[in-house]
Amino acid sequence: MPWSVPPLRLGRSWVRGPDPAVLRARWNALVTAEDAAARERLFRPSRSRTLHSAVAQLPGQATPTGRLARASGPCPEPVRILHGPFDRQWLLPDHRLIDGARPELWRVADARQLFAVELGPVPQTPGPAVVCSALLPDGRSPAGRPGRIHPLHRRPGGAEPNVAPGLLGLLARRLDRPVGPTGLLAWIAASARHSPDGTEVPLTADADVWDTGVALGERLLWLHTYGAHPHGAGAGERPRMPGGRRPYVRSALPTRGLPASLAYDDGEEALLLGDGRISPVPPGAWDFHAGGARVLESWFEERTAAADPAQGALAALRTPAWPQEWTSELLELITVLALLAELTPQLAGLAARTADGPQLTAEDLREAGVLPVPAAARRPASVLDHQEEGPEGQFALC
Repeated sequence: MPWSVPPLRLGRSWVRGPDPAVLRARWNALVTAEDAAARERLFRPSRSRTLHSAVAQLPGQATPTGRLARASGPCPEPVRILHGPFDRQWLLPDHRLIDGARPELWRVADARQLFAVELGPVPQTPGPAVVCSALLPDGRSPAGRPGRIHPLHRRPGGAEPNVAPGLLGLLARRLDRPVGPTGLLAWIAASARHSPDGTEVPLTADADVWDTGVALGERLLWLHTYGAHPHGAGAGERPRMPGGRRPYVRSALPTRGLPASLAYDDGEEALLLGDGRISPVPPGAWDFHAGGARVLESWFEERTAAADPAQGALAALRTPAWPQEWTSELLELITVLALLAELTPQLAGLAARTADGPQLTAEDLREAGVLPVPAAARRPASVLDHQEEGPEGQFALC
């Protein structure tokens, strides 16, 4: 997948969060500031963005393009993004607020798109090397070096796969079966591993191993996307644990304030959020790590940690009490992590079979003309029929 994009660089933390109502409150505080100096203090200018920056709309977003210094009116509608490996949060999709929004990603983000996100390796810490998303990801890796974001398609509408030219044909010939871009992504999800030089994907030349890996990867895509991926196992359904193993709230979470702590009771298989209690939570869900951190701990900290004063007054506007929506999202996250943990033995078996069997080598790829990858394949495709609004309402053509 030669075309990749660096992680988003927000520049100011207050434009993202787990509660869209808080994002709207932050926007309203900004545009109703008492004077220009107060608005500037709240905004927190950077080298890339000030209240007077002139920038185009983000593709697909109908936000104003006038200078923020005179902005007023309703908040841009928050959009759902993937923050880190598994945390679904919200973002104000206003290009004037974000230092490095990566417009080329927004241009191809639609219902047909999937993203593969590399997670930086952290020594002695388990976890996947790649996580896939149907939501636009910010590319954050909680404790490791951020990787890169690889869209599956280079154009909107699922057009033009982001695959090294000639690779799908070579795989189809060697494996004696059709190989499509989604099948390749499924293989990547199941087989990618950390290496000293970044993310490494072995390419088996054994058709049975390939079929096993793609089937396993299809289930991973379904779980990574919380059921949004429309192909393979679980199509059209959201992930659920079998009856009797589904997590439930056994003791209610606080109706005032936020839980002060997160802990796990091994004997009872219970997740403890202050006085709240959720069970059963399998050990595999609690221990699941990605990007160098325990996923459930990262998710909880994003919602309950005290605001960093260095991030400014808008970032200090936080959710005062635990919303019911967070409980539902937490139950979904526990389910996804538990089902992912159950696949660990199968993933280890696939890795062993791949290592022991025939593989396509770099020399095979060079002989077939797949390597070196053409420079054009590493750059975003031009979208000449896509109209976007430029700064101050001007027309832009991409």
